[in-house]
Amino acid sequence: MSYNFNFSIYQRSFIKPLKTHHGIWKIREGIILKLTNDLGKITWGEITPLPWFGSETLAQSLSFCQQLGTKVYLEQIKLIPDNLPACQFAFESALEGFNSHILKENKKSKFSYLLPTGKEALSQVKIGYQQGYKTFKWKIGVSLYEEEINLLQQLINELPQDTKLRLDANGGLNLQAAQTWLKITDELNNIEFIEQPLPPAQLDNMIQLNQDHKTALALDESVANLTQLDSCYQQGWRGIFVIKPAIMGFPSRLRQLCQNYPMDLVFSSVFETSIGRHHGLKLAAELMKGDRAVGFGINDWFKDKIIKE
Repeated sequence: MSYNFNFSIYQRSFIKPLKTHHGIWKIREGIILKLTNDLGKITWGEITPLPWFGSETLAQSLSFCQQLGTKVYLEQIKLIPDNLPACQFAFESALEGFNSHILKENKKSKFSYLLPTGKEALSQVKIGYQQGYKTFKWKIGVSLYEEEINLLQQLINELPQDTKLRLDANGGLNLQAAQTWLKITDELNNIEFIEQPLPPAQLDNMIQLNQDHKTALALDESVANLTQLDSCYQQGWRGIFVIKPAIMGFPSRLRQLCQNYPMDLVFSSVFETSIGRHHGLKLAAELMKGDRAVGFGINDWFKDKIIKE
């Protein structure tokens, strides 16, 4: 079976550069792909690489698309290699579009609102809350420890009682710093979890911290693809898994893995457009258990906003 194939590259500028432990991010680039079957039905997919997270680069994605030409065959999609996980997700998601109706966001889904780093987070809490958000995410490990602890206390004072706060270190803390943060957060009631305090190579320390402290911990950089997700579960991680579906690989394999293992999942954005967002949220609706917020509250970060219905 073959499909007519077209693609185009896009760029989206952040309103304000996103600062994380990985560096400063000013422009989101990706590829929109279009498949057309023999009946003239059209579906869309989105390749959103995140190379510093372990996915392929935009250049590698582009090279793969260019070598396909104007036709792509089902067998070619099935054989996309594992070193191109964003391509795997985009093409299989597009294929699944032929067998489903127009994707609509689950209006019952809760979203986590990504706060800016530094003092600006204090004013954004009120804005996010007025928009209906009850879960907030704040990057740590970006500035000096003393500054961030002081800001955390101010954030806690600003947060309404019915809200939760996620702290995301992007693997930027050492063991001593992580223990210090956890001693503080263990005394706070509205910290939902700390995301990836230690680098991926320190999984044993992460497991121990998760056992020793009241504050829940989540893996993110440690589980950037399906192989890593499987490996961390096999090595004994039973905390939270933050999943970025757009760079995980084939959705069908993710479904199978989630059927095999009972995992506490949180699905999260890689700053994709509405196309990748819809495919990611569709998977989240299928695979997430419980009532945790999904990490897709990023509309306010772009000039060309995606309106949340």
